[in-house]
Amino acid sequence: MAAQADEFSLYDLRVETVGDAKQFVCGHKLGEYFLVQGEMLRFPNDRGFSLYALAAVLPLLPAKQRETEHNDWMTTDELIACPDPNCGAQFRVTRTGKRTFRHGEVTVVKRPD
Repeated sequence: MAAQADEFSLYDLRVETVGDAKQFVCGHKLGEYFLVQGEMLRFPNDRGFSLYALAAVLPLLPAKQRETEHNDWMTTDELIACPDPNCGAQFRVTRTGKRTFRHGEVTVVKRPD
């Protein structure tokens, strides 16, 4: 039981460009995506993702990785708009699975207990 006491889980995420490509004014490509696995961003097949869109999406990803209450908007809302108000792109954040981590494997800071 003690070994499990230091475990926690995070969702893996997929962040994908969606919308009507005719309305994109930035460099987005319909269907381009990246994965979030723990603290790592994975860009499959040497694909790109807009730096400015990434800056808009990044603050929300740690919250999407964590378990949320059933009625919390973070549980249900999955679309993030492109930060350019003239662009119609959106980025869908989908929870794709869960990973288990151990406190001692991700930090050197001891727990207070």
